Parts: sequence; C-alpha cells; structure tokens
Amino acid sequence: MKASRGFKVFRGIALAVVVLSLVAPLVWMVAASFKTNVDIYDSSKALVFTPTLDNYSTVIQQANYVQFIGNSLWVAFAATALSLLLGVPAAYSMSRFNMKKSALVVLMARIIPGVSLLVPWYYVFSNLRMVGGFSVLILSHMFVSLPLIVYIMMGYFDGLPEELEEAALVDGLTPIGAFRRITLPLSVPGIATAGILSFIFSWNNFMFALVLSGASTKTLPVAIFDFVGYASIDWGGLMAATTVVTLPIMLIALLVQKYVVSGLTAGATKG
Repeated sequence: MKASRGFKVFRGIALAVVVLSLVAPLVWMVAASFKTNVDIYDSSKALVFTPTLDNYSTVIQQANYVQFIGNSLWVAFAATALSLLLGVPAAYSMSRFNMKKSALVVLMARIIPGVSLLVPWYYVFSNLRMVGGFSVLILSHMFVSLPLIVYIMMGYFDGLPEELEEAALVDGLTPIGAFRRITLPLSVPGIATAGILSFIFSWNNFMFALVLSGASTKTLPVAIFDFVGYASIDWGGLMAATTVVTLPIMLIALLVQKYVVSGLTAGATKG
C-alpha cells in the first residue's frame, strides 16, 4: 500500500512538471501579447499589469495579417485536399494489392527531411518561374502531407476486413464501386485523422514558406518575422502574432483530439 501510494505521488508530481513545462510558455506568450514592450521587460509586472490590445491592433491592421491568414488557410486546405485525393486511393491500392516496394518508397519519403530538398526545389522552381506563387507552396507541402496520409491510411485499410468488399463484388459491384460504396464510408475516421494532421503540418510549416513564398503569398509563420528587426524586437507584437498563429490550431487540436486518437488506433483494432 505504501509503495502504491508513493508511486501515485510520484506520478502526480511528474505529470504536474510535464504539464507545467508545456503550459507555462503558452501562458507567458498570451500574457505578453497584452503587455507593452516596457511591461514585458519589467519583472514586477509579470503577473499584475494593465492589459492593452494595441499589439493585436498592430497585427491585424498594420501588419496585414488578414491577408496572411487567408494565405495560410488556402495553402493548408489545398495541400490537404489534393493529398487526400491522391493519397487515399494510393494507400488503398498498396494495402489491397500488397505493393511492398511502393510502400517502401512512401516510407523513405517519410524519413527524408523536407529541408534537405529545399535547395533543389528552389533551383527547379525558380527556373520554371514558380517561386513566389501559391502553387509551389502547395506542392512543397504535399511532399510531406501526401506520404503522411498514405502511411496512415495504409494501416487503416489493412485493418478493414476484405470480406466486405468480396461480398460487394458477389452482389455485382465493380472493384471501384466496392471501394466507393463500402470501403470509403468505413474509412471516414481514418481520412479525417490524416486530413487533420496534414492541415496542422501545413498551417505550422515555416521553412518551405520562408524559401519559396513571395511578399504577397507568405503564410503566417513567415509573417511573424516582420516583428524581428536588426536592432530591436517588438516583443508585444511578436507575441500577439504568435498567439494568432498558435491558438486556432490548438483549439482545433483540442476539439478533434478524440477523433485523431480513434482514427490512429482503429487500424490496429479492426479486422
């Protein structure tokens, strides 16, 4: 009993330390976004200060963040939609027809760091006069999101019983019809999981957009750099901009976390 009680105390302390280490920077970020730069440097006003919305006014009005929010949404939605359109049928084919070599290629694409391809991408796309446009951003994001979707959906399709499709074929459906009417509806949780993770990656991606975007196509993570100057840093504006980038995706993650977990584990428990 003493050992069990001691373990519970240790587990509680460890959990509190982990949660505090994760939450404390976010709390400081949000609090700093409501402070002036003078208050941020004043340790006596770490907890008690007069909040201001000037930083958010700067972000929305002067920094043109509405446009950058639209850019991030467009790139994330387009990259996710195209990756799902290509990745779901590809994962189904690899799963049902046991295409191990193709699955190995997908695994290699998941392992290769996308940053290592930025230089050849920039060289190729600059020669094609595509750098600075939305198309190159969407294609670069798809390089990571497409293998991710295929990897997740292969495990999900492996967990679905093939007898359901065989019964549909006996009833007169074509293989494509069985996939569309039987397999695809059953795969909605997995598709939602893959789509959500792909969207989060595109929304948070910084390096691809930094190298390949233009002045009118840059996304929110890149736009944050506008508050970092050579001689000084606008910490209030920087924290407000970071809050604008972080909180929406955190809210989405909290709302859909149970669907993400169920989608990731369904392939291992079905069949």
